[in-house]
Amino acid sequence: MSVLSFAAVREGEDRSALDVLVNAFTADPVIRWMYPDASGYLIHFPAFLRAFGGKAFTSHTVWRLGEFDAVALWFPPNVEPDGDAVIAEVTQSVATDQQVDLFAVLEQMAGAHPTFPHWYLPWFGVEGAQQGKGLGSELMRNCLGFVDQDHLPAYLESPNPRNIPFYERHGFEVTGASQAGACPPVYSMLRPPR
Repeated sequence: MSVLSFAAVREGEDRSALDVLVNAFTADPVIRWMYPDASGYLIHFPAFLRAFGGKAFTSHTVWRLGEFDAVALWFPPNVEPDGDAVIAEVTQSVATDQQVDLFAVLEQMAGAHPTFPHWYLPWFGVEGAQQGKGLGSELMRNCLGFVDQDHLPAYLESPNPRNIPFYERHGFEVTGASQAGACPPVYSMLRPPR
């Protein structure tokens, strides 16, 4: 069992949190389809992370385990990604021939997103060298403790089908998939309130 501390990410630590996610998503099917070459991934994915998940920092709902061994960006109820920032980043950084498929997937994701109050998990990752040690489960349990205080559902999208059993072990259920053209599917998952 880990003895790593669970803590909120503080002001000025956002880069460390994003670095964990960049490391954790190096083999993600959707993200690597968007940014297939290493240099493009390292240059553009951090900006995409910030566009899609940055409001978690301003909401003070980014949590870490240990010294950034694992990170979760959550949106509290009534906070959503900055759609304009996401569109701008995709337009600027994703290859033009992939944008139609990606925008179609993003539109499907928006349509599947719950309209009722809920907690939303746009990004969750464990530092590559720390994966497989139970840190993801420890971080998720701690985060869900905060979520469950509100007695609201939790929602996420998983772009990696390998992660679905992990989320299912924490009470999430697949509710659908968004997919278009060559873009790999993104799975919607909902956890009932506790």
